[in-house]
Amino acid sequence: MTADKTIAVRNPRTGTVDTHITPTSPAQVEIITARLRDGQRDWLNGGIGARIDAMHRWKQAILSQKSVLVDAITHDTGRERESELEVLGVVGMIDRWCKQAPGILRDGEPQDTSVPFINVRSQYVPYALVGVISPWNFPLLLSLIDAVPALLAGCAVIVKPSEVTPRFIEPLQETINAVPELADVLAFAMGDGETGQAMIAQVDSIAFTGSVETGRKVGASAAKYFIPAFLELGGKDAAIVLESADIDYASSAILWGATSNAGQACQSIERIYVQDTVYEAFVDTLSMKAQRVRLTVEGGPIGPIIAEDQVRIIEAHLKNALVQGAKATCGGQIEIHDGGAYCRPTVLIDVEHSMDVMTDETFGPILPVMPFSTYDEAVSLANDTRYGLSSAVFGADEEALAVARQLEAGAVSINDASLTAIIYDGEKMSFKMSGLGGSRMGESAIKRFVRTKALIHKQGDMDDPWWYADAKRNRDSN
Repeated sequence: MTADKTIAVRNPRTGTVDTHITPTSPAQVEIITARLRDGQRDWLNGGIGARIDAMHRWKQAILSQKSVLVDAITHDTGRERESELEVLGVVGMIDRWCKQAPGILRDGEPQDTSVPFINVRSQYVPYALVGVISPWNFPLLLSLIDAVPALLAGCAVIVKPSEVTPRFIEPLQETINAVPELADVLAFAMGDGETGQAMIAQVDSIAFTGSVETGRKVGASAAKYFIPAFLELGGKDAAIVLESADIDYASSAILWGATSNAGQACQSIERIYVQDTVYEAFVDTLSMKAQRVRLTVEGGPIGPIIAEDQVRIIEAHLKNALVQGAKATCGGQIEIHDGGAYCRPTVLIDVEHSMDVMTDETFGPILPVMPFSTYDEAVSLANDTRYGLSSAVFGADEEALAVARQLEAGAVSINDASLTAIIYDGEKMSFKMSGLGGSRMGESAIKRFVRTKALIHKQGDMDDPWWYADAKRNRDSN
């Protein structure tokens, strides 16, 4: 990486480059990580109480800079409502982990073993330095969703957010600097894949959120350095609508699950399978509701497509489907407004699994709808994918639950959509190519950042070493 290299940053609302960033070089990454390792020792030794106190002070600093952070994220992403929710989501996340961490990380009490005079207890030892590589769709929230529990576990953390949305880093850094002990163990590095690769070479574990293709590279690099990788990758979430479902409710929930953040979320609904007896009614209802949803430039909720590369992917998926015979009941194309690229909610019918829009991650507000006749067919269609992040089922409770149990996905929302965006309590693990490593959700998520040590304690005046005393006696007698 040359010293004068810069990366152009596009404004998603105008489609023009309005700023540049200078990547953190591999040499700078090495200096930063050495500093973080030094700070981690005091951070850990200070105890969980001191860490919680620091995190609460950081939360207050974030709240004091809320408007500035929201403005920066809005500039990064082009949308407003979700930007405010991101900041509030981080505040809630800090509160939740501060409350849960002490009980989860408490060293275990001595436990008896199969040998009467030996007991065992556990000790949690954090990875000294955790690396986080995060994406552009929720730049603040996803840069901290792994960092917050790792910090409370006693780790130091270095984060490389996406180069597509870097503007939030500067105001966030001000909040970090307001808590000196936190500044000693949390740092951000700007750059692209080259910076990320340099970071992996310096950390003890890596948490990555992004595409399957990049996740493969991160996993390979982690294997090279023999460090654990926690990979949260793409999705192609299916929604199944059974004959027993409330069509009005299901269509509204699925529309939200498919178009929130303009469909730019890993847990977005990207495929819809509807029982043939209610298929036409569902399509009519969904299309009517989708037609009413407006773009942000019209005062509505649908913001621009954030990344320029994603515009091309959405265009390619739509073209591939329409050429093969799919029909759009609403939407159906990328629109340019004041230079920004937008996509209205698009309902597609006459779709098949030969189309990219049914098999590859689209990451846009596209809702392809396909009929099925039997539950077995619905399950087969939903499972016909390389992804297994999450999904949804709508119908009478017991029927929906029976179908949900057969789906190859890490989480299934029943009679709602995309619940993993707001419910963090349930432990889940990604299936297939959607991820690798422990659950990001649930209380156990923090344990990804610690190793468990067994302290095996012999007590009493037994022959030492007791475990070969019999062998010794047998040898002496011979």
